[in-house]
Amino acid sequence: MGDPRMPLPQVCVCYLLRESGGRTEVLLGRKKHGLGRGYFVGLGGKLEPGETAVEAAVREVHEESGVTVRAADLEARGLLTYLFPHREAWSQESSVFVARAFTGAPAASDELDPEWFDLDRVPLDEMWDDAKHWLPGVLAGGRVRRTFVFGEDLASVVHHRDHVA
Repeated sequence: MGDPRMPLPQVCVCYLLRESGGRTEVLLGRKKHGLGRGYFVGLGGKLEPGETAVEAAVREVHEESGVTVRAADLEARGLLTYLFPHREAWSQESSVFVARAFTGAPAASDELDPEWFDLDRVPLDEMWDDAKHWLPGVLAGGRVRRTFVFGEDLASVVHHRDHVA
């Protein structure tokens, strides 16, 4: 699987949470094109050169939804490693954030169409296969550090492991 000394491309993902009608909701977006097209995803993307994961999350949330989140309002929730042995260019490492404070109303962008979901109605069957293994726990306040290996179909998790902190 490539050169193990080469660092994986760094990405970030941020899940915005709000209270609505006594229930907690999460903002997801249906991806319009590129890697993960058609899936619901959290807001995020690749880190630009010299950018930290926090800076990238602030930028990506705004670019993809028009919503403004402050760096101080991001809660770091963990790190995910995605390995695609059958398409190594897709392998990456993702910093995971949650934010409960933000300004603005989500609007569609070139990247995705945002939509709020009750936490008990997150469309896990319309997301990347790994999400079911960790996202509910993170949205409930937990942390994650896991590696997921995707199979030949580039969609199914064939192996995953937790990392001990």
